[in-house]
Amino acid sequence: MHNVMPQSREANDIKAEMGRAFRPVSVSIIMPVRNEAKHIGQCLRAILAQDYPSELIEIIIADGLSTDDTRAIIAKLAADHPETRIAVLDNPLRIAPSALNLAIARSTGDVILRIDGHTFIASDYVSQCVAALQTSGADNVGGGTEPICQGRFGEAVSLATGTSFGVGHGRWRLAPQEQWVDTVYLGAWPRRVFEEIGLFDEEQVRNQDDEFNYRLREHGGSVLMSPHVKSSYYNRSTPRSLWRQYYQYGYWKVRVMQKHPSQMRARQFIPPLFVLTLLLAAALAPFTSTGLWMLVLVAGCYAAANIIASVWAGRNAGLAMLPSLMAAFAILHVSYGSGFLVGLAHFWNRWGQHGRVKRLAAGPDRPASAECL
Repeated sequence: MHNVMPQSREANDIKAEMGRAFRPVSVSIIMPVRNEAKHIGQCLRAILAQDYPSELIEIIIADGLSTDDTRAIIAKLAADHPETRIAVLDNPLRIAPSALNLAIARSTGDVILRIDGHTFIASDYVSQCVAALQTSGADNVGGGTEPICQGRFGEAVSLATGTSFGVGHGRWRLAPQEQWVDTVYLGAWPRRVFEEIGLFDEEQVRNQDDEFNYRLREHGGSVLMSPHVKSSYYNRSTPRSLWRQYYQYGYWKVRVMQKHPSQMRARQFIPPLFVLTLLLAAALAPFTSTGLWMLVLVAGCYAAANIIASVWAGRNAGLAMLPSLMAAFAILHVSYGSGFLVGLAHFWNRWGQHGRVKRLAAGPDRPASAECL
């Protein structure tokens, strides 16, 4: 890809350039939503309050046929803010990648910027994304995000996902300085990126952002995380919703691995190996002393590590947080590992299959066309 920053560039050099003036360009904000009535109003109001010129912003919402008041709330806000173009599209597949692709195909902006319906962006979010793209030369820019917690378990999830023990790298938390990364939360891209490497992979019900960013980097692109790009979001607040989220992450990570094996990291294999070892030990324990001792050793070592990590992560939250933290860590690891193992079994014959990815045709008035990548 052209206009790509070298991965070795020092973060301090990037930071020094962030203060330089940038050229305002047209921006398309794309939003995949479904049944977001609880948060969509606050989300859109944050977008409408941007310090970026409103005449350069269009908002394209791809709605997965919501059954709540999502569309009514959008319509009310659109009527109250006629200065900003707001379009709503039907997304009959009801999954995020198809929503993103529908919105991108409809977009006209020089920069395409993703916002989810339960995310709330800072007032300078769009400005910071455009500035970072222009001053760094990156092909995708994102920032950290701070979780909004609901209840004790929601707070425990926030603490757990902010640790290396929880998710390997403190997923999406604010970085102290600009840095080149594998993937980022949400994203902002020059339009040319989608013309050159294609749109989102619609097979990836989950992990479509990981797959896209891996594909981007394989084509020579670069991904920048900037602490100036700030947002917040509502994190999972119940054990069931957290289990479902990370089970799906693990399940669909298998297809990402099959498509981009060189992008995988050792940390991503630890949860499935842990779950597999635990299952094998549990299966052998009733029949052999070796299996029993293996079960005790694996479960005991994990319990000890979980307790230590929970004490450390909750050191400022008090002892009352300890049970919730231990449960959150266990759910993160076991659900992701289980999903990964099930994905391996389900997709066992899909190695080497990359599917078809639509490419955005050059020019905003031309429809996307399907090409095999």
